[in-house]
Amino acid sequence: MTSHVVVLSTGGTIASTAGEDGAAPSRSGAELVDAVPEIAAYADIDVRDVVQTPSFDIDPSDIAAVARGARDAAAEGADGVVVTHGTDTMEESAYYLDLVLDLRIPVVLTGAQRRPDEVSPDGPSNLLTAVRAATSDHLAGAGGVYVAFDDALHAARDVTKGHTSALSTFVSPDACPVVRFMRRGERVFREPGSRSVTLDATETTADVAMVKTGVGVGDRQLRAALDAGVDGIVVEGTGLGNTTGELGDAISDAIDAGVPVVVTSRCHAGAVAPVYGTAGGGETLHRHGAIDGDDLPAHKARVKLMLALAAADGTLDAVRDAFA
Repeated sequence: MTSHVVVLSTGGTIASTAGEDGAAPSRSGAELVDAVPEIAAYADIDVRDVVQTPSFDIDPSDIAAVARGARDAAAEGADGVVVTHGTDTMEESAYYLDLVLDLRIPVVLTGAQRRPDEVSPDGPSNLLTAVRAATSDHLAGAGGVYVAFDDALHAARDVTKGHTSALSTFVSPDACPVVRFMRRGERVFREPGSRSVTLDATETTADVAMVKTGVGVGDRQLRAALDAGVDGIVVEGTGLGNTTGELGDAISDAIDAGVPVVVTSRCHAGAVAPVYGTAGGGETLHRHGAIDGDDLPAHKARVKLMLALAAADGTLDAVRDAFA
C-alpha cells in the first residue's frame, strides 16, 4: 500500500528564482514535487501552498498556519507531512512546530541552498529525502518534527544551520542525526520522536527581545527593550551563561519588574550552568530569578519563551515550568 504524504509549501530558496531585483520565491509546491518524479515510488502526494515567502521574513502566524495544516493532514489520515521552507529560519520553524504539535506522524522540513535555476540545485534531492523520512518505517508512529537535508535527518530541537552556503549546512552540535539515508536503506543513529515539551499554544503575539553580551556591553539595549514594554527577554550570554556586570544589574531590574528573562550561551554546544558570582555571573543571575535556557541557542529560546507566554497567559510560574 502506497503511503500518503501532504506537502506544505512556504517558499524559500527551494522555490526561488532570480529576478531583476534579486531572487524571490516563485515556484509552487506542485512544481517542486513535479520536478522529482522519483517521489512517486515512495508516496502519493497532496500539495498545499501555505505562504510564499523567504524564511528570513516568515512570522509566527505563518508557522501557526503550517501547524494547523499538519494537524489537518494527520486528521485526514496522512502518513507524514513535508514542509518546504527556506533555510535561514528553518530551525526556528521546526522547533516552533515541535513545541506546539503532538502528532503520531512525522513532520519533516526541508529546503535548498541552491535555487532551482542555479547549477546543481540541491532542492530535488532534499525533497526526496524528506519524503523518504516521512514514509520511513522507523519513524512511523513516533511523531516528532525534523529537518531533512543532504541525506541526513535531524531532530528539530537539536538542529542548527551551521554554514551560510554549504550544502551540508544543517548540523546537531551536541548530538547527531536521527537517521542518515543511503542510496538504498537507512542508517539509524537515534530513536525518533519529539525532544521538546508540548505547549498548549498554536499562535503567539508575545513580544520577546534578544540581547547579546560581549566585551564591554552595557545595559542600553535591555533597558530600551523594557521601556518598549516587551513581554520577555532572551539574553545570549558568554560561556556557561554570564554577562557583563552592567547588563546583569539590568537583568535583575527586568525580573523585579515581572518580565521573564531567559539566559542562554553564545557557544555552539553545551548547556548554561549557574557557576560564577559577581554582578553578571550565572550564579548571580540565577539568584535574581533568571530562567535557565539549558542548551538552546538564543533564537530557539526566544521561540519557546514566546509560546510559553501564550500558553501560560503571562503567568511567570507557568513560564518557568515550561523551561524546567
